[in-house]
Amino acid sequence: MKTNYIFKSERLGFRNWNINDLDEFAKINADLQVMKHFPKPLTKKETLEFIKRLQKHFDKKGYTYFATEILDTGELIGFIGLALQDYESEFTPATDIGWRLKQSVWGKGYATEGAKRCLEFAFEKLLLKTVISVCTEQNTKSENVMKNIGMKTIGSFNHPKLKAYPDYESCICYEITKNAWQKLL
Repeated sequence: MKTNYIFKSERLGFRNWNINDLDEFAKINADLQVMKHFPKPLTKKETLEFIKRLQKHFDKKGYTYFATEILDTGELIGFIGLALQDYESEFTPATDIGWRLKQSVWGKGYATEGAKRCLEFAFEKLLLKTVISVCTEQNTKSENVMKNIGMKTIGSFNHPKLKAYPDYESCICYEITKNAWQKLL
């Protein structure tokens, strides 16, 4: 069966979520290392609710944190994509770029490759003017991806959705504008 990707990068395919993703995505969300910079791993039920939110976001906006697969194998490796964030901060509302990948594919450049392709989609197809990205202050791996795709830090803040989790509340926000992105091409 041929997968209908919304778009592809050199090694990755990006698509909307479906119920068949639940088991594999639940394994990723249950991995303590993958979820190290989040308050807790997710249960299978919480993962199903997350998938439903991602599908609903796609239906409403035409983009989401996309289910991301390796083109050669069709293996679901997690998500790379875009989502509107409207929690209260000086950086929002804004479209965020984010990623969550299974450990077995870390260090292979997939997050950077996929994020670059998602920026192209954001600026060329969605016609966005700015994209942000947020991570906890301790998440240096995600911060490195942000730098690798040309984003610049714009400030630190206490994430309002993480007030109940003081170890994760302090976050950093990066951004890239369409003009800055075009200069990188």
